[in-house]
Amino acid sequence: MKPVIGITSHAIEGPALPGAMGGIGRSSVSQQCVDALVAAGAAVVAIPIGLDSASLLSIFNVLDGLLLPGGDDIAPERYGQEPHPLLRSVDPRRDEMELFLARQALEADLPVLGICRGHQVLGVAGGGTLDQHLEPAPGEVEHDMRRLQRDFLAHSLELASDSRLSNIIGSRSTMVNSLHHQAVRDIGASFRVTGRAPDGVIEAIEVPAHRFAVGIQSHPECTWNSTAPQFALLFQAFVEAAVGRRALRPSA
Repeated sequence: MKPVIGITSHAIEGPALPGAMGGIGRSSVSQQCVDALVAAGAAVVAIPIGLDSASLLSIFNVLDGLLLPGGDDIAPERYGQEPHPLLRSVDPRRDEMELFLARQALEADLPVLGICRGHQVLGVAGGGTLDQHLEPAPGEVEHDMRRLQRDFLAHSLELASDSRLSNIIGSRSTMVNSLHHQAVRDIGASFRVTGRAPDGVIEAIEVPAHRFAVGIQSHPECTWNSTAPQFALLFQAFVEAAVGRRALRPSA
């Protein structure tokens, strides 16, 4: 059987659908992330907004892997800061869901991949903090390149030679897209910084003792089948880790 990987949803606001609760129009997931996981051999389930912790735990217990995708800012109170004037939209419901699931994954050694916001969620779940807004000086790296195509490769990512991510893609340096204005600043004790942008911004983190806990600030789901095919290997390695985790189940 294929490994089951859960991907967290984001809320699409607007008039609630008939019978919906909580004022959420829809819970939605990134189809690009779904496509990347399916191509790597996974079965994918969407985890909607609005579930209580008991329901989330029931879903978590049938997962072989967890993908935390990109999205809006994380509320700064989640990591002990006051809001920055340029903080953008936050969703407390999504923060609660993703931080709960990320902490469960870290504790249970469940393979987890964090992408952009998900990379930041993973860092915060492990006890880290964020830079709430990156303001580049003239001539430095511009990180918020959302005005361009999502597969545009904006800058290099320099990786530690002994990192999991470097070993997966087979290189210490790769080009990445860049669609963010926040970044991981401090990391928890179990984490390691394994990649930085040319200006020193943290863009990859890992938990060395974990089966597979990787965060990447870029959006490889936008580039694996176009401008940066080496990132197909990242999704394959993630799914392979989920296969290994599934093999430990009593019914496997």
